[in-house]
Amino acid sequence: MNLSFVKDIFQKKNRSSILMLNVLASFFIKGWSALVVLIMVPLTLNCLGIYKNGVWLTLSSLLIWIDQMDIGLGNGLRNKLTSHIAHNNTKEARNIISSTFAMLVIIMFPILITLCSLSAFCDIYTFFNVDESIIPEFRTALLVAITLVCMTFILKIIGNVYMGMQLPAVSNLILSLGQTVALIVSAILYYTNNATFMNIVIANTASPLLVYMMFYPYTFYIKFPQLRPTISSINLRSALELGNIGLKFFWLQIAALIQFMTANILISRFFTPEMVTPYQIAYRYMSIVMVFFSIVCMPFWNATTDAYERGDMEWIRNASTKMNWLSLTVAVLLVILTVISPFVYELWVEENKDAVSLNMTAMMALYIFLMILSYRYSYFLNGVGALRLQLYMTISSVVFIPLAWFVSYTTHSIICFMAVMCVCNLPGIIVNAIQFNKIINGKAKGIWRI
Repeated sequence: MNLSFVKDIFQKKNRSSILMLNVLASFFIKGWSALVVLIMVPLTLNCLGIYKNGVWLTLSSLLIWIDQMDIGLGNGLRNKLTSHIAHNNTKEARNIISSTFAMLVIIMFPILITLCSLSAFCDIYTFFNVDESIIPEFRTALLVAITLVCMTFILKIIGNVYMGMQLPAVSNLILSLGQTVALIVSAILYYTNNATFMNIVIANTASPLLVYMMFYPYTFYIKFPQLRPTISSINLRSALELGNIGLKFFWLQIAALIQFMTANILISRFFTPEMVTPYQIAYRYMSIVMVFFSIVCMPFWNATTDAYERGDMEWIRNASTKMNWLSLTVAVLLVILTVISPFVYELWVEENKDAVSLNMTAMMALYIFLMILSYRYSYFLNGVGALRLQLYMTISSVVFIPLAWFVSYTTHSIICFMAVMCVCNLPGIIVNAIQFNKIINGKAKGIWRI
């Protein structure tokens, strides 16, 4: 595809059309992805049982941490790539992709060596609160999972390239295909009585890698050959430029991980591995709404970048009005899902339905709604590069772990633990909303400026 053509279709008159096409495509793709996740929950429970499933969910939290160790290069790439495409700068677009690949390789090897060494020689059973007699292969499974995820670590940049080209539906398709392959393999393992802990770990970590490996030649040899990364295109200046904004995105990612993705590990430590399962059931159920929201809002990120680069603030204001209505719709959906949750759990997870209380479901609904409110503003702020204030507000994530420990130790209640998660989100939401309104109204001064 010729980049001048890409530039032409991203002009103002077509930006909204492209966004709507991506939203519609993503509805089908993400809808299927959500269905896959819902099917995977009872399937994995049947494969592993509640204890091993809780351990797998805890392990997957660590793997998500590894996936985010790109120091924000992925999000930095999508912003810079959109900017270069808006100005029809093919050379810089190729340089930034090549440089990002090189930096990810440099980052990946130390992470792989360090984590494999720790997994091989440290007491990981005590750290994860896992009974070695129940899962004797846990250490080996951890080593295999880390290796496969680190290999995926580099290739996942392909998704960021599509998002930078304002084609998030394709990025969603890649992720959905990885989940689908994992589901198919897990089902085969279950029905052939080979669903061991090790095999389930391999099925879930090798599947995304396989899909990315298939998409690499399609992306850089067929779809966008002008953007194909090469050694000669690696540019230190481009890498440093991307690293500057990438580090900001990286800290925002780490703050989000501290506040949520460590929850599985903390629940396993503060309570028991079994408690991770009902928590994740509630999250997977309520995350249907998050999927719905992200389908609509994800394309706004790079569309906002494109509009801001062209000075089209009117488009951004109109998009903001639509986001307000979407947020209201989300709130109604969450209430409905909470009310009908007992009936859904009975059909969905059957014998484990009683493990998830209505209070846990309601608290999870509140947490999801707060997350959606945060994303509603941060997608715009990320799109225009307004990251400084968001970085300041990550202080709430720093206090999350000690506060969660104190509340859990004194109350012994997972509901109170989840309440801490909600409270720690509030300051960032308030500040993001204020900065957003100041920027779109041209009143951002001092600390509120980009």
